[in-house]
Amino acid sequence: MPIKLQLGDRTLLASKLWLQVREVGLDDETPPVAEPITPADSLQANSQGFLIRSLRIADKQPTLRAQHDYLCYVSSQHQRYYIDMRQSFEEYKSKFSSKTRSTLNRKVKKYAEHCGGNISWKIYKSAGEMPEFFRYARTVSEITYQEKLLDAGLPDSEEFLGEMEQLAQQGHARGFILFHEDKPVSYLYCPVSNGVLIYAFLGYDPGYMNYSVGTVLQWLALEHLFKERLFRFFDFTEGQSDHKKLFATHNVQCANVFFLRDNLRNIVLSNTQRSINQFSKTAGDILDQFGIKTTMRRLMRFGK
Repeated sequence: MPIKLQLGDRTLLASKLWLQVREVGLDDETPPVAEPITPADSLQANSQGFLIRSLRIADKQPTLRAQHDYLCYVSSQHQRYYIDMRQSFEEYKSKFSSKTRSTLNRKVKKYAEHCGGNISWKIYKSAGEMPEFFRYARTVSEITYQEKLLDAGLPDSEEFLGEMEQLAQQGHARGFILFHEDKPVSYLYCPVSNGVLIYAFLGYDPGYMNYSVGTVLQWLALEHLFKERLFRFFDFTEGQSDHKKLFATHNVQCANVFFLRDNLRNIVLSNTQRSINQFSKTAGDILDQFGIKTTMRRLMRFGK
């Protein structure tokens, strides 16, 4: 697992640790914990410890403390946003204010007008369709800030394409591409686990930022997914953004928790990441007070 030292979207350094990782799914019904507890699993020979992702917590946790023979490092505490898909699209739309619905409709209409009256987009479900989706999505991904700054673009490998095809063969994948004429301008890829759609990879051409193509594709995709009536939740996973808050119907408090071997390297690494994260947050809060945080974020991501 890469342990990244980041200022905003900029990665300064990434150090890799061998860890035993467990992801807590949205369908996991274990109650929130008052305090993270060291896993009972045996520590493997090369392992530096454990990472529990998206552990549900009842209250805010201390960032770093000693726990038995480990350092318990809570690297992030966040709201995990999701959509309850066990309703109709009409019921879902009613959760938005009339002003927000009007804004969403206006964005869709604006992009439709830009496209000459009709929006061109495509849904990918079958294994045979995934190579085309992969090709279009990679065309968009390689120019996104997610790939350039965060190393979080759609993976460019035959192995990943094979995984997509395998999932699609089982009915466990959905891909969406938005076009302008014949050009892909936005993509969304959602694998499915236990009836939960995972908001895994997404991106849009920054040249179409003023047309809100990511929002337009999200809205069109959700309308289709609700009509399928096959899914329980749409999981926006960890991390907070205005996009997730806008579309979500619910959220739960979660944390990413490391239990690391108590040695000098891990002490330095966890404390360094904690300090940089705090500095980054403080700087962001100051920029927000001056009303320029959004502008600075756009400059860092898109250079304009």
